[in-house]
Order: sequence, then C-alpha cells, then structure tokens
Amino acid sequence: MAEMTEKIKNLFEQVPIASLSTATTDGIPNSVPVGAKKVIDNETLLISNQYFNKTLENIKANPKVAVTFWEGKEGYQIKGTTTIETEGPRFEKTCAWIKEKGHTCKGVLIIKIDEIFGVSPGPGAGRKLA
Repeated sequence: MAEMTEKIKNLFEQVPIASLSTATTDGIPNSVPVGAKKVIDNETLLISNQYFNKTLENIKANPKVAVTFWEGKEGYQIKGTTTIETEGPRFEKTCAWIKEKGHTCKGVLIIKIDEIFGVSPGPGAGRKLA
C-alpha cells in the first residue's frame, strides 16, 4: 500500500473533476470523468457510481484502476485496486450525499492505493512517489 501526503489529499479534494481509468481483461482502456469523490484516509479513495456502465463492467472483470487529477502544473496519478459496495453504512452515507446533489447513487467504489506517480510536467514527470 502507498500513502497520500496531505498535499496530494488536498489537491484530490480540491479539483472538481478527476479521470478514472479502467481496462477490460483484454487491455482495452476506458477513462471517464468523476466528480463525486472523497478521500477516506491516506490509503483509500471513494468514488460514487451514478452513471457507470462500461466502467463498472471493467472493474468487475479487472479491479485495477488509475485515478489522475491535476490543477495547473501540479498533478498525480493514483493506481489501486477497487472494491464495489452496494450496501452498508458507507454506501448509505454516500447515497445520502449524492441525493443532496440531485442524483441517484448506484454504488460506491473503494480504491485501495497501490502506487502514486507524479504527472506534473518537467524532468520528474511520471516519477513514482509512493
């Protein structure tokens, strides 16, 4: 497991949209914008599922994902392993939050962080940070 720094967590919470990338078991990539997202702790992200179709199919077949986010010239890519929750206290709490935004929650993606990379431009672009 890799851990996010306060700087990484703050940027993840601050940016309005991140990119969630998945792949089929055959390696066909898929990337979607996500806005309903939260940091759970230094090693875990939460993304709410309102509209996932292909993304959800990919995760069920291959739980490895990448989440990329940036603002200006600062950015990070988090690679991790996803589980899907469709019941329980965290699911209920997330669905209440999503309902306040006027949407329907179909599930919650819990991403356990495996690695963190920098995506900022320059000589350190792509460097593994954790």
